[in-house]
Amino acid sequence: QVQVAESGGGLVHPGGSLRLSCTVSGLTFDTYTMSWFRQSPGKERRLVAVISSNGANTNYLDSVRGRFSISRDNARNTIYLQMNSLKPEDTAVYYCQARNFDLGRQYWGQGTQVTVSS
Repeated sequence: QVQVAESGGGLVHPGGSLRLSCTVSGLTFDTYTMSWFRQSPGKERRLVAVISSNGANTNYLDSVRGRFSISRDNARNTIYLQMNSLKPEDTAVYYCQARNFDLGRQYWGQGTQVTVSS
């Protein structure tokens, strides 16, 4: 059974930093593209950052580029999202997604709340 578990969310002041983690089990991790999405109340879930299966390629939502960094450790079946210079508009539930395009499979975590407020 596949499990996707996010951690690391919390309350932080504007300008602060947080690091989110997502650990996956039950699949061949290094064959999956991994992504972070976020969703605020009343808004659609949006892609924030994506990293290829081997970690060689990344891409970001324009509004977080230069502030957020996605990485992965395939030996630990884990990805990370380092978030710096946080803004109130970054407040959202952050979700981890594992996706294998060849197999047509995707899995989601339950999400972790990030709140940026003074």
